[in-house]
Amino acid sequence: MTVLILEPLEAEVVQWLAERHDARFAPELVGDPEGLLEVLPGARALIAPPEVRIDAQLLRGARMLRAIGRASGGADNIDVEACRKAGVEVVRSQASTASAEAEFAIGALLSLLRRVPVEGSDGLKVGRELGCSTIGVLGLTPTAQVLAQLLQAFGARVIGYDPAVHPSDAAWARWGIEAMGLGQLVEHSDGLVLLLPYFDRYRGLIGERQLENARSGQILVGLSQSGLLDEVALARALRSGRLLAAWFDSLEPGWLESGRPLNGIATLQVTPRLAGTTRESRVRAAWAVARAIDGLLGPPPNGSKAQTQAVDFY
Repeated sequence: MTVLILEPLEAEVVQWLAERHDARFAPELVGDPEGLLEVLPGARALIAPPEVRIDAQLLRGARMLRAIGRASGGADNIDVEACRKAGVEVVRSQASTASAEAEFAIGALLSLLRRVPVEGSDGLKVGRELGCSTIGVLGLTPTAQVLAQLLQAFGARVIGYDPAVHPSDAAWARWGIEAMGLGQLVEHSDGLVLLLPYFDRYRGLIGERQLENARSGQILVGLSQSGLLDEVALARALRSGRLLAAWFDSLEPGWLESGRPLNGIATLQVTPRLAGTTRESRVRAAWAVARAIDGLLGPPPNGSKAQTQAVDFY
């Protein structure tokens, strides 16, 4: 077996891989860690959903593995550093979900701006317009590029920060985003959108120091891992009203449990990873991951058609 597929993909994508490589489609192994460890030693590529944890222990039992593919979700549950040390390529396609995530962010911003009112100069509680807002984007990702275009069409001002991209980088101007520091970004944004890919070094990147200076009436939309924010500081900002409302498309396990700082906050909304999950994005992502893995593995020996164990397509 060359390719082990655990993640549900479009049938034609699975068939294409099966015709080019010795492939096995086995989604039942997602909930069977022992069964997975039994078959992994023979796999050169693994396509797995976020429910499967990819760590050093799993990699030790997969010495032939050269690629980990993921068509849905981010890099959650993938120890990227362990993969690097093991010489395993992590294959994802951020660009495939960019349009879906950008549309979701626009919808969330529109909803929060209208649904969570602010007090006008006449004392009335009223909503706001996206076109008259300054939107801060944390993370210069493919989604940020699409989102900036949509925001500009509304008439919004777009500002941004990425710790890995210098403010003088030409991409900022090319995408129509004004680059600034993290503190300035939080201070000047009516709406803040988190897109930055998560790494351990970014944990708690936005904390009390940034949030205490948040712009009055600020709303927050988080499409990247919530660990970018300090849990306690986020709760304080929401409870005090410094942060008017927040919408996360996923939240770290346990953050909403009884006794935790965010429990019971009415202005916090959480959805179960809906941003990048559309029919169109799933097709784009599946093909992108499949083709990337095919490129890493190379063509079948002598150009022959591989024997396949992929029988049942879902």
